[in-house]
Amino acid sequence: MANATKSHSPASGVPSEKAQPSDTTPRHFAFLLLERFTLIAFSAAIEPLRLANRVAGRTLYTWQLISENGQPVTCSNGTQVTVQTGMENLHKESVVIVCGGVDAKRATTPAILAWLRKRARYGNVIGGICTGGWALAKAGLLDNRRATIHWENHTGFAEDFPEIDLTKSVFVIDGTRVTSAGGMAALDMLLTMIANEHGSPLANSVADQLIYSSIRTNRDTQRLSIPARIGVRHPKLARVIEIMESHIEDPISPADLAEEVDMSTRQLERLFRRYLNRSPKRYYTELRLERARNLLMQTDMSVINVALASGFTSPSHFSKCYRAHYNTTPYRERGARSSEEES
Repeated sequence: MANATKSHSPASGVPSEKAQPSDTTPRHFAFLLLERFTLIAFSAAIEPLRLANRVAGRTLYTWQLISENGQPVTCSNGTQVTVQTGMENLHKESVVIVCGGVDAKRATTPAILAWLRKRARYGNVIGGICTGGWALAKAGLLDNRRATIHWENHTGFAEDFPEIDLTKSVFVIDGTRVTSAGGMAALDMLLTMIANEHGSPLANSVADQLIYSSIRTNRDTQRLSIPARIGVRHPKLARVIEIMESHIEDPISPADLAEEVDMSTRQLERLFRRYLNRSPKRYYTELRLERARNLLMQTDMSVINVALASGFTSPSHFSKCYRAHYNTTPYRERGARSSEEES
């Protein structure tokens, strides 16, 4: 991985939708790597900068890798990455990108939060990729702004930070705050930033270099459509599942679900049996248990509140269903997470 070339950059701020006039001074990025960060999201963010320089035939961007203390950082797949410096040695007008991954909550220390708040006071553009957005939110940098985070962390994030306008977009650019959802979403965000600064032709050429045929926008959502996810293209089945997913905390009865799609309860039962090999009730319960597990793993909510947030009014019934599906109890699941964090 190439070392950064030190430089000063133009005034901070995310460019508008139209390309800005070229500046001879390269724009500088600082990638803050959190422990167990996701390598693919980081690579998807840094590679477009390298290729933009190559395609343009001049240095448009420079970058450096930093960690809290200047020590190497281990990403989620076990690879260790060497950084150039610690947080104290930062170009004043750098675009700061926090690279998160597994358990960003634990990786975000008080020192990192204080540093991010300081950079915000200085007016830096600050972003988070994958779960890096959690660090920005904890620092209070996303209050009353639009943001996104990986769909798996969406529920816990919404519970922790209700004041943030959380979306399911692949990325969000809101003034001097930028967030992407993880995986290849960082690529879409960086290509959009390059297009905004230097024009779409350059961004498209970079995408071509990456064999990336379609740059997603902030209007694209993270997950596949329901028909694509379940492997079935049946409009009524997809509609029922959509309703289920939007009513986890307050489950709707099978009779009301059937009525929503102009079917009888028996017809709905046959539809689920035919395509998903389970009853509507069972499928709905599995969705709710998946939500519960995400909350147990990602938040500090009590088990009782997790049960309520997942549509279970009886803690004993919740525990019984959880054990049947995951072969452990909610309390042990929470304890397993704590043990893992301490190890």
